[in-house]
Amino acid sequence: MLTPDQALAQILAQALPVGTERVPLAQATGRVLRQTVRADRDFPPYPRVTMDGIAFSYAQWAAQPEQWLPASAVQLAGQPPLTLAPGTAIQVMTGAVLPHGADTVVRYEDLEAEQKGSSPVRVRAGVPVTLGQCVHLQGSDRPRGAELLAPGRVLAAPDIAVAATVGLTHLEVSQLPQLAVISTGDELVDVAANPLPHQIRRSNGYLLQAALQAWHVPCQLHHLPDQLDALRTGLAQLLDRCDALLLSGGVSEGLADLVPRALADLGVAKLFHKVAQRPGKPFWFGLGPGPRGPVPVFALPGNPVSTFVGYYHYVLPWLRRVLQAPEPPPQFAVLGQDIKFAPDLTYFLQVRTLAQQNGTLLAHPVAGGGSGDLANLLDVNGLLVLPPNRKNSENLFAAGEVFPLVSFR
Repeated sequence: MLTPDQALAQILAQALPVGTERVPLAQATGRVLRQTVRADRDFPPYPRVTMDGIAFSYAQWAAQPEQWLPASAVQLAGQPPLTLAPGTAIQVMTGAVLPHGADTVVRYEDLEAEQKGSSPVRVRAGVPVTLGQCVHLQGSDRPRGAELLAPGRVLAAPDIAVAATVGLTHLEVSQLPQLAVISTGDELVDVAANPLPHQIRRSNGYLLQAALQAWHVPCQLHHLPDQLDALRTGLAQLLDRCDALLLSGGVSEGLADLVPRALADLGVAKLFHKVAQRPGKPFWFGLGPGPRGPVPVFALPGNPVSTFVGYYHYVLPWLRRVLQAPEPPPQFAVLGQDIKFAPDLTYFLQVRTLAQQNGTLLAHPVAGGGSGDLANLLDVNGLLVLPPNRKNSENLFAAGEVFPLVSFR
């Protein structure tokens, strides 16, 4: 039986990058950039005034700091630069270009005048003035031609703003794979149905669909009964039109767990079945035939927590690799209380993390009713990954130990 790390390595080996497409800026948030974005001019493109006030020559002012400076001219944002006459100042507004011949700005609050905006003005006694103050120099943020955004970046609001300011109306991003999410099981009924006492509403499909929506990946929800012919027919149709399949249920060893057999009948090559972990041990993964190449098939256990763990530990890393998104930095947390776990399995412990004043994350285990307890996921925000082979007589994971963390809120 594979370890979770071995299983993930096999999955990532099958993660073939998708192509690219150009999308408008308004549709690019959350997508993975696949082009280099460079500055088309200096950032800022001109010496920019950062405070409302007056602009003058520092050298001329420093020769006589108590002098009154005529300041009748006004430089507004969006206007071409005025030229400073010797011995004068120009009133300037935030965002305006610095007038020619000026190199320093003093804000209105530090000036004396008969009334705000009147002329002449002078700097109040005792106010410190330094050469170049309140001036955002041209090119001081980024020079023209500098790389601003690199391929692989998951685009957020500041990235969209930068792309807009360099004049890009569209961006080249990773195409989105077409996925199908399939739940199986005769006990499952539609979410709008009134279930009988022996039935439950379908939720795992919505769980996976919602998780994929964070990456804007489109997927259709399907349900197939525990019947071999129906499974073969439905899965064959989906293999023919999708880039990957995500199944939930029917992969264990019960009489109605027919998914592995149906996949084998369709020529889906099994890479592994079962991983040494809890929850989610019966996980099945393989490659099926498709018109555009091999189709990865993730067959996750049907218990909701198992499906949840399978998505975050296996499907999401595969999706990142396919989209050519960067690997997130590893996260760690401190176990908040002693935990005993005897099986020789990797344990994905449900926890709620809280930031401590020293900057560490403290992970508090949240006990639930096992892998079928969907409601317990409401009270947690991460999974602490406890390794197998705890080498002590009590099978103890002690409070204060540090372990990897899978964070999802």
